[in-house]
Amino acid sequence: MRDLTSFTSWNAAWSELRIAVLGLGATGFSAADTLSELKTDVLVIADSASANRVEMAQVIGATLALGGVPESQVSALQEHEPDVVIVSPGYPLDHPLVEWCRANSVAMWTEIELAWRLHDKTGTPAEWIAITGTNGKTTTAQLTAHILSTAGYRAGAVGNIGIPVLDAIRYPDGFDFLVVELSSFQLHGMPRDGAGAISPLASVCLNFADDHLDWHGSRDAYAQAKGTVYANTKIAAVYNRAVSETQTMVEEADVIEGCRAIGFGLDTPGPSDFGIVSDILADRAFGEDRHNSALELFTLDELQQRNFAAPHMVANILAASALVRAAGVTVEALRAGVASFEIDAHRNQVVIVSGGVRWINDSKATNSHAASASLSAADPVVWILGGLLKGVDVAPLVEKHADRLKAAIVIGSERLAIRAAFERHAPQIPVFEVDAADTEHVMPRAVEIAHGIAADGDTVLLAPAAASMDQFSSYSDRGDKFAAAVLERVGENDDGASSATTAAD
Repeated sequence: MRDLTSFTSWNAAWSELRIAVLGLGATGFSAADTLSELKTDVLVIADSASANRVEMAQVIGATLALGGVPESQVSALQEHEPDVVIVSPGYPLDHPLVEWCRANSVAMWTEIELAWRLHDKTGTPAEWIAITGTNGKTTTAQLTAHILSTAGYRAGAVGNIGIPVLDAIRYPDGFDFLVVELSSFQLHGMPRDGAGAISPLASVCLNFADDHLDWHGSRDAYAQAKGTVYANTKIAAVYNRAVSETQTMVEEADVIEGCRAIGFGLDTPGPSDFGIVSDILADRAFGEDRHNSALELFTLDELQQRNFAAPHMVANILAASALVRAAGVTVEALRAGVASFEIDAHRNQVVIVSGGVRWINDSKATNSHAASASLSAADPVVWILGGLLKGVDVAPLVEKHADRLKAAIVIGSERLAIRAAFERHAPQIPVFEVDAADTEHVMPRAVEIAHGIAADGDTVLLAPAAASMDQFSSYSDRGDKFAAAVLERVGENDDGASSATTAAD
């Protein structure tokens, strides 16, 4: 096995290495492109890929091994004799290619580890701010990057958020800060020490609830992966005071000497915390006299005017505030950043209001924790849910919100488990199933049913509590099809406008 400890700079002898990349999605192609730029001998192995990515991979000079059975893929990997294998997010731990690497003591890196080893390409490396959590990662990462940009820094939201971090570290003008959204898949494969271990300026695990248990194998393994976000943090390890698991992660983390634990929550903050005092969001961590006073950030009324006052969104704002204050952003710049921030589509997006009914697209609620937050903000609700449950039992979610439900419309491949949860915990709620063999008819049929049920004052909420890939290409595809079906059936807003507006996270 080759010694890889010296490969911690863009200027290392990368051309001496043979590297394989597993997967040719956005991160897989970015890894292959980066390694080809470094003159590395690159093999890309993937079950499938878009024609455009295949063509681009050939242009950059990567060798491709597409399709085939696992045995043929393992043979191709073995023949390449890699020094390192870059494993794209989502490859299960028991995949034959991953098992071959373990059996042959071949180093496996995530694209995040590769990017960290290369992050000096443009000279002075950007500081990293690392964000994970079961829910709210994307909104918090985007908000954090936006505030930093408003404050005059060159900042980008990257990683699991959509822009591969390897693309960002090669950006010609460089960045001052990279806000890196990290999934549990990425964190699982990242080392906590050694040459490839990242050392963020600040880090946070926003919250913790069961998710991806089918992939990780257990709740403890999922928690251990999430806790990796805090390793080697330099300035602030930010945690959620209401979620004991995140505090435990911080307590068990091996951080850089001088790093502070900063709590956030919707209650009164103590010294070194962010929280709420008399409807005022307050910083009691970075003021000159944090033991006796707090700095006012925003009022809840100010956030309400931006539709940012839902409890989970307030928590996201407090977490982002802690991260940017750790980076040196002033209170004035922080306020300006939040005031000009816009939420992404598919996160509690108000598609239309018609006949007194609010139609909301929260397709990004891909787990129970996110769906619960969305359900908590509406009453009564016609709830559209279902998809791939990822090993999570939805029964507690159904039981918790049964009193606010008017009806449920179940889509997706795991309808039986969801229907059973309603039969056990909410038998009084009417449940309708959409059994559409043609996936193009799933959302039109779901919307048709909802339209026949919802009345003035109701909310029709798409908050699936499940992944989308059984019937849609992505959560955004699912949300787009829902919005299109709503506009097709319902028509215009009460005020005549038909364009979607965006509410809180």
